[in-house]
Amino acid sequence: MKALIVEDEKMAQANLARMLKKAFPEMEIVAMIDSVRGAVEFLSAGPELDVIFMDVELADGICFEIFRCVQVSAPVIMTTAYDSYAVKAFEAGSIDYLLKPIEQDALLRAVGRARERQDSSAGIEKLLAVLGQGAKPYKEKSVVRCGDRIIPIHSSDIAFFFSEDKANYLMTHKGEKYMIESTIDALESELDPKKFYRISRGCIISFDAIKSVSRNAAGRLVVVSEPPAPVELSVSRARADGFISWLE
Repeated sequence: MKALIVEDEKMAQANLARMLKKAFPEMEIVAMIDSVRGAVEFLSAGPELDVIFMDVELADGICFEIFRCVQVSAPVIMTTAYDSYAVKAFEAGSIDYLLKPIEQDALLRAVGRARERQDSSAGIEKLLAVLGQGAKPYKEKSVVRCGDRIIPIHSSDIAFFFSEDKANYLMTHKGEKYMIESTIDALESELDPKKFYRISRGCIISFDAIKSVSRNAAGRLVVVSEPPAPVELSVSRARADGFISWLE
C-alpha cells in the first residue's frame, strides 16, 4: 500500500509516519510534502497512490487549492487540529477526517476504509464535489435585478465577482456592475474552477478578465483586469501559489 503525507509540520509528519509504519509495516510512504505547490507538482506526475493523508492548512495555503490545480484519484484522509472543515467532508462521504493529535484506533479505521475503497472512486468523487470539482453542473448564469427588471447574465459574460462596502457585486466584461444576492463563499463552489478563481476572501475572477499580474510594494500579487475593477484585485498570500499554478 503506497501512501503520501501532505503536512507542513515536521513533527506531525514524523509522528504520522511512525504510527503508520508501526500499524502497517507493509505500507510504503512514497513522499512527505509540506505545501500546496509541492503537492500539485508531485501529483501532476501521476504517481501510483493508494491513500493520501492531507493536512487542511499547509505552509502556503489551504489544501483545497490542490484539488483546483490537479486531479486527485487516490482516497484522501484529511488531518487537522481544527474541526471546522469536518462537516463538509463527512456530508460528502469522504474517506475519513482525523483530528490531531491522531489516535491509533482512528488511524486504523481510516486506513481500513481506504483499503475498502481502493477499487472504487465513489468516495473521492463525493469529496471532490465538496471542493468544487465534482460531477455536478456548474453555474451557467446569474440573475440580477435592476430596478423593476430581472436580467439574466451568462457566466461567460462575467469578468469577476467582488465585495464592496458589505455588499456583493458582479462585473461584466462590458464594465456593467450589478449587485447580487449570492455570497462569495457560495459562488466559489458553484463556478467552474477552470474558468474562475477565488483570489481573495472578497473576489472571484474570470480567467478571461485577467490582463496582467504584478507585485505591489508589499510584495502581494495584484491583478490588472479588463474591464478595470473599482477595487484593488490583490491575491491573498495563502492563495498566491495556487493562483499562479491555475494561470499556468
